[in-house]
Amino acid sequence: MRSASDDLTARARIRDAAIAAFARDGYDATSMRTIATQAGVSAALIVHHFGDKNALRTACDDYVVGVFIDEDHDLIVAPTRDRIRTALNDLERYGPYIDYLARMLADGSAAADRLFDSFLANTRDVLADQREAGMLEPMSDPEMTTMLLTLIGLAPVVMRAQIARALGTDQLSPAGLLRTTLPTLELLTHGIYSTTALLDGARDALAAEGNTPRGDAS
Repeated sequence: MRSASDDLTARARIRDAAIAAFARDGYDATSMRTIATQAGVSAALIVHHFGDKNALRTACDDYVVGVFIDEDHDLIVAPTRDRIRTALNDLERYGPYIDYLARMLADGSAAADRLFDSFLANTRDVLADQREAGMLEPMSDPEMTTMLLTLIGLAPVVMRAQIARALGTDQLSPAGLLRTTLPTLELLTHGIYSTTALLDGARDALAAEGNTPRGDAS
């Protein structure tokens, strides 16, 4: 008789094999038989644990999103030196999940939309925590800011090849991450303009058109 721990181990093997296969070949080109072979299980066992391929994809999506959410939350809300150093030196283990996201976010499916929405929701939650912790400046449109930050976070995943070509290094490599960290945080913390002239002009122009900012709830 199969034990509960055997089931959990098999389920994890299936999930990890599916993540690797979907990342490499795409969802449509990956068969349940391929995943079963790579996981060292039968196709029937995949059905036992997940039902069908679409449900397996959903489980993979949830797991990958959870990896990034669980690992990043404490760092973002309480960015101590040790947590930042750990994050900068722990990139390699995220490799399979980054490859998975790059493939699955770009396939134009409803599942890709759901995956994107999961990251958008997580960004919203992180900003809410940071707002409560007194870390944020007021925002004219918090929801749009949430969207922009989500795009900043996912762009290196979806446009990895283009960014690597332009920079001369993979932004998601250890060297690329080291190069990216300070400029990104400088941009988010201080901005890039030394005066408010452009912002003030935009506010005046929008007000003249009858577009008033939504305002931050903080």
